[in-house]
Amino acid sequence: MRQVRAAVCREFGAPMGIETVGLPAPRAFEATVEIEACAVCHSDLTFWRGGWGGQLPAVYGHEAVGRVSAVGPGTEGVSEGQRVLVTLIRACGGCASCAGGRPTQCAAPGDHPGLSDGTVVAAMSCGAFAEAVTVHASQLAPVPETIPAAAAAILSCGVVTGLGAVVNTARVRPGDWCVVIGAGGVGLNSIQAARLSGAARVVAVDVSEEKLEAARAFGATDGILASDGPAAMLRLGRLADHAFVTVGAPSVIDGAVDWLAPHGTAYLVGMPHSGTVGHYDPVSASYYGQGLRGTRMGDVVLRRDMPWILDLHAQGRLMLEELVSGTWPLEGINEAFAATARGEGRRNVVVFG
Repeated sequence: MRQVRAAVCREFGAPMGIETVGLPAPRAFEATVEIEACAVCHSDLTFWRGGWGGQLPAVYGHEAVGRVSAVGPGTEGVSEGQRVLVTLIRACGGCASCAGGRPTQCAAPGDHPGLSDGTVVAAMSCGAFAEAVTVHASQLAPVPETIPAAAAAILSCGVVTGLGAVVNTARVRPGDWCVVIGAGGVGLNSIQAARLSGAARVVAVDVSEEKLEAARAFGATDGILASDGPAAMLRLGRLADHAFVTVGAPSVIDGAVDWLAPHGTAYLVGMPHSGTVGHYDPVSASYYGQGLRGTRMGDVVLRRDMPWILDLHAQGRLMLEELVSGTWPLEGINEAFAATARGEGRRNVVVFG
């Protein structure tokens, strides 16, 4: 079994160590990818903190880019030497969810064999904070050589989650009013998507004036401090048709419906820890015909959505390189996690080589 270096978590919330782990060879319909870069997502933080449980020891990381070095029997759509994104969307392609265009809800995704003969978990079927990964071919999507590694990695989760929530889940139309709560990496992509969809107003909400200023650069028409609340939205003219909650804070989730106009819908884009309980007024929601809906990975279909996303970037209409705020080597992963936990930057990225 091939040996690779990886960041291994052996205790929730404790610093990760750089260890050598065994990487399985690709089985049928799988491929091995040499990792160029892997971004730190808030989902990685939540898993590392134990917020969603999971077995240890584990290697996290699911927002990556790299180059295919080996393919297993029957693997189609990828080839050795190809540059690809590595995502957590492992899909069978044949269940009702996959056939209906919702591979993010695949009913039979299969299991990753794990690392070091199964003694170390490859979290989210990826384990991409490592020099290389072996994953199912459905988790891969081609990406051009022209995009720098740190920026390309963000396409695998942060971009498709924020963009897809607006385009695929909410299906925002020209003239709609949108509010995006949280102007971090995912929120900025929801803002970009709302702008591209022709929303009349794209209102960013955050606790930081600095992040609100960044949101305007990504297409927000207005910025509101979270402390000012929905009353500030009303001063702009009216409440929102769509509210995208891109942070997992329980208090923010509880207040999501308060930003909505009649028949508006709030979308839970950022996920809180398991066991979080929401509190809503069902009478108000029922009376005004409001909705609350989840969205996982922006309901993305990689082969359908990635080509037009890449085309938008090639045209200069989708900001991508601007999302990278810091880079670290694998040995600096704990510092990258700490910076992300402090809310510093848009996307912090671990770069290999």
